[in-house]
Amino acid sequence: MAKMMTKSATLSYLSQKTNLPKKQIAELFDETLGLACKEAKNGWVLPGFGKLVLANRKARIGRNPQTGEPIKIPAKRVCKFRLAKSLKDTVLGKK
Repeated sequence: MAKMMTKSATLSYLSQKTNLPKKQIAELFDETLGLACKEAKNGWVLPGFGKLVLANRKARIGRNPQTGEPIKIPAKRVCKFRLAKSLKDTVLGKK
């Protein structure tokens, strides 16, 4: 299995493909991340890639895996990322 690309490897690859300096690509990444964080409350979409959404999880009863003792897991708000259908089909192949 191949290793996952690091941020610097991704920046290098995009820099070579676009003929833009790494610094400019890094700034674009950082701005995109900042925008996603700011807009996550309303839902944020990167077309062709996916959607960042907030979801509420209900309180529930879970189990401590070591002791098997039931524990109460409180309700909480979580951040989810849903891949776009076109990306899923490309990566996984159509069924």
